[in-house]
Amino acid sequence: MYRQMVLIREFENECYRQYMQKNVKGFLHVYSGEEAIAVGVMSLLEPQDYIVTHYRDHGHAIARGLDTKALMAELFGKATGVSKGKGGSMHLFDVKKRFMGGYAIVGGQLPIAVGLAMASKEKGENGLTICFFGDGAMQEGEFHESLNLASIWKLPVIFYCENNLYGMGASVSETYAGHDQIYKAGEPYKIPGVRVDGMNLFEVRRTTAEAVKHVRGGEGPMLIEAQTYRYRGHSISDPAGYRPKDEVEFWMTRDPIILLKKQLLSEGTATEEELKSIVKAAEEEIVAAVKFATESPFPEPAALHQEVYSH
Repeated sequence: MYRQMVLIREFENECYRQYMQKNVKGFLHVYSGEEAIAVGVMSLLEPQDYIVTHYRDHGHAIARGLDTKALMAELFGKATGVSKGKGGSMHLFDVKKRFMGGYAIVGGQLPIAVGLAMASKEKGENGLTICFFGDGAMQEGEFHESLNLASIWKLPVIFYCENNLYGMGASVSETYAGHDQIYKAGEPYKIPGVRVDGMNLFEVRRTTAEAVKHVRGGEGPMLIEAQTYRYRGHSISDPAGYRPKDEVEFWMTRDPIILLKKQLLSEGTATEEELKSIVKAAEEEIVAAVKFATESPFPEPAALHQEVYSH
């Protein structure tokens, strides 16, 4: 799990560099600082489980095991990308791994999660759906509609709020009345909720494991609020000057990778040399991913209307 967290951080750092070189197309929202959540949650899922997420989706995709070469190629807009170069950073998919996408529309993935959970239940797959969203989605109508239906139909879905304190440039305290108790937002719909330190991998795993047991056991949906912090602005073009300096400094002391590294060393689970080798391997994997993306072709014009459906 340390390897996955480091790999995500290296991937995001490289995305920033490639964006500045104009190799990454479109918008770019990186996951740096929130790695413990994606890695902790994915480590508990089964192959039959679905994942849907928001536009800050690189970390979730890597933690689910999507190939970093295909992910980087997608950001470059290349035909070898996970969405064949047509989706970009905010629309990563891998149906075989039941990674059913990042979604650019705030809150748009919540009704889709309800549908996927209903499918799992109707098919008797013993699967569940994890639906990641940010605190900026709490005010959206889709949030409340989705929780209502999930509760009425007792669906196997975990609504996972990654509360990084800001929806774009607005503090959640200025935009959502229940900002200090997000984990209780499911109570009007009779959905139990819990809060977890999203910077602590082991707390994420412990809390999520209990939720997975509850949901997979047929007890209906749950809501988890993971308190976390993004280390860059809303998008790469956002300097994030609206955040107080002391607030940023505080959260930097709680870097989830550093916290995990300290724990592994103090417990004797790993040596400094072993952890350095993990970082080196991650760096080499990302270099290979950039090389693959750079050398891959762009989609042919004829591919514009392929794999596009309407209803």
